[in-house]
Amino acid sequence: MNYKESKAEDNVSTVMQFVLLGFSDLPQQQGLLFVLFSIIYTIILTGNSLIIVITRLDIALQKPMYFFLANFSLLEICYVSVTLPRMLVNLWTQDRIIFVLDCAIQMCFVLMLGAAECFLLAVMAYDRYVAICNPLHYPLVMNQKMCTLLAVGSWTGGIPLQIGQTCLIFSLHFCDCNQINHFFCDIPPILNLACGDTSVHEVSVYAVAILFVAVPFVLILASYSKIISTVLRLPTARGRAKVFSTCSSHLLVVVLFFGSATITYLSPKSDHSAGMDKLLSLFYTIVTPMFNPMIYSLRNKDVIAALRKLLLKK
Repeated sequence: MNYKESKAEDNVSTVMQFVLLGFSDLPQQQGLLFVLFSIIYTIILTGNSLIIVITRLDIALQKPMYFFLANFSLLEICYVSVTLPRMLVNLWTQDRIIFVLDCAIQMCFVLMLGAAECFLLAVMAYDRYVAICNPLHYPLVMNQKMCTLLAVGSWTGGIPLQIGQTCLIFSLHFCDCNQINHFFCDIPPILNLACGDTSVHEVSVYAVAILFVAVPFVLILASYSKIISTVLRLPTARGRAKVFSTCSSHLLVVVLFFGSATITYLSPKSDHSAGMDKLLSLFYTIVTPMFNPMIYSLRNKDVIAALRKLLLKK
């Protein structure tokens, strides 16, 4: 495929366009993949939008837990909308070219929204910790002002650093090959195209990943270790089952999201393979947002009741 480039010194090219290979290694399944990912995108938009609507309309869901859940659902819609629509266009038109600036913008939004998701999952774990371990102080601690500050902080906390990281990655010179073996502009496949020594950039990626992935994950583990120790002291098995049922959905989402993201951004570069990177990216960019509404609704009686009430009204 043709692409524009301007020659520079030392046989290095200033690449003006990239080619997102995506799933081009499956030429016979392009139509099937388009239909499959279109259905998945529709499910993500519908399911997460429903959660946002019912948490706004149902009085029983006017609680901090559901306020953060609505934020999480909106975040998932934004997150998946950064990558999936372009992938669908690529599958439909078979035009896989993306300009460097567009690639940088896509990467920047993926990183910023990914950081926001990590922070928000940590905030949701903290909310459950306060509700279960300090129930008498819960209304005072998780008041409306605190909830708003935590939500805004989660959305915006990663923006400056992720913009800086994106600028650092795209300050690299790229070699003659401009083919990104991925379905969106992610850090590992972009670094693979860079010429010269990328060790400084790799260290910065690890440092930022520790800050935005490892630290929230440790905070979540700390919150849930306290929750588990508190739950085990409850006098009745029914009480323990109720609390575990409330928290298990959140834990499942945490494992799916952080597990795949950790392997992608914290594993050594030598361990990366294009196929594995794409598979893991599918998990944290598409599969997790698709299953989140099901995980939270099917395991939550309040959400099921609100959904039933909304549907019966119609």
